[in-house]
Amino acid sequence: MKVRVLLVDDEEQFVETLALRLEARDYAVATAFNGDQALNQVKAKDVDVVVLDVLMPGLSGTDTLREIKKLRPLTEVIMLTGNATVETAIEGMKLGAFDYLMKPTEIEDLVEKINKAYKRKAEHEDRIRQATIDKIARTRGF
Repeated sequence: MKVRVLLVDDEEQFVETLALRLEARDYAVATAFNGDQALNQVKAKDVDVVVLDVLMPGLSGTDTLREIKKLRPLTEVIMLTGNATVETAIEGMKLGAFDYLMKPTEIEDLVEKINKAYKRKAEHEDRIRQATIDKIARTRGF
């Protein structure tokens, strides 16, 4: 199964180019150009990893992150910005961001972060599945 990645950035050319580069590496990529579009995508389909720009008009990256985590707590989010500050990075991490990257980023660095984020999401899902199986077994007396 392909890793499902949502790219969110108001710079459309950047998003389209990055989407092509990730698709060439066999990721399933969806795109959004603002926070509201991103939230609609997250509501409509299961996304493994969101690559989210911090500075966007309208709903900011940190506000979008906060809402994504409410909707889908296991979805991992990598914050991406050309204007990073330590404060913004700390705020994003406190809100549940998996990691933080500066633009422009090397595609290999981004791919590595996406893979690590996906691995963490898959491990969380496996633990939840196993806990559910264990609970069912206990209720049936196994």
